[in-house]
Amino acid sequence: MVNIKWEELGFNYIKTPFRYISHWKDGQWDEGTLTEENTITINEGSTCLHYGQECFEGLKAYRRKDGGINLFRPDENSKRLNKSAERLQMPEVPEDKFIDAIKQVVRANQEYVPPYGTGATLYLRPYLIGVGPNIGVSPAPEYLFSVFCMPVGPYFKGGMTPSNFIVSEYDRAAPYGTGAAKAGGNYAASLLPGQMAHDRNFSDCIYLDPATHKKIEEVGSANFFGITHDNQFITPKSPSILPSITKYSLLHLAKERFGMEAIEGDVYLEELDKFAEAGACGTAAVITPIAGVQVNDDFHVFYSETETGPVTKKLYDELVGIQFGDVIGPEGWIFEV
Repeated sequence: MVNIKWEELGFNYIKTPFRYISHWKDGQWDEGTLTEENTITINEGSTCLHYGQECFEGLKAYRRKDGGINLFRPDENSKRLNKSAERLQMPEVPEDKFIDAIKQVVRANQEYVPPYGTGATLYLRPYLIGVGPNIGVSPAPEYLFSVFCMPVGPYFKGGMTPSNFIVSEYDRAAPYGTGAAKAGGNYAASLLPGQMAHDRNFSDCIYLDPATHKKIEEVGSANFFGITHDNQFITPKSPSILPSITKYSLLHLAKERFGMEAIEGDVYLEELDKFAEAGACGTAAVITPIAGVQVNDDFHVFYSETETGPVTKKLYDELVGIQFGDVIGPEGWIFEV
């Protein structure tokens, strides 16, 4: 038996027994295999090291009440990985190969899928990197696709406790850049402004649109949403935002399950007063309620600095209920392992 205090888990690396690895060379992928080795050896000229030719995904496996295991929309993670790969001139990982790799890793590490009711999940990290001997600024001659996993708790320490954020002067991504790709460089660029936010006791920073600095784009590495006083669910739309699977799931649930007007559009910083509630959403964060936002010298509070708003709570319960198998989800959202 695995000796882990499931309720005390944070969002940290834990070595689990098995991971999946596959190599692309001469125009094709090999069959791929599970391995117990948690280090990789790559050529010093690999493009992932010098030119940032790499992308990744994040998804979770959920233990149901009956002991079974669910995956939540892994086909959407596959599609997003391949969109990132296309942007970065990397080979596509076929969807059936991607989902098979995920299932192999979950099955091989199933004792690390946290028990139902603990609030913890098994986090899966697929990644795709350019490798092989290379030094010119060009696509790599070879590629490596791998999936590893670990049990995790909430991404933000407070979980569903409201958190405070600060608007950053830094840009997360450039217009027509790689903001919509899940590329490592976007995250490297966020480390400094994120640390600056932490130094001021904020959970993370909020990035504005890089062109005008007037509209909210992302909350750290998560997507923003707001609930208006007249029950609209609004989330930013921009070509430099990472398309969050959690966000699009919430848009669907808000409209189809709760009859809300669900809008993907502009969220102007000067119009924060129209929101009764706000939150950050993503695979790692699920939903983190936003208590308040520091905008220059002004601190704007949404629903409460200590309590989660009722609509945010309702959306969270519905989404997590679907993921853990307690609520019937839309057709095709759940894959059983």
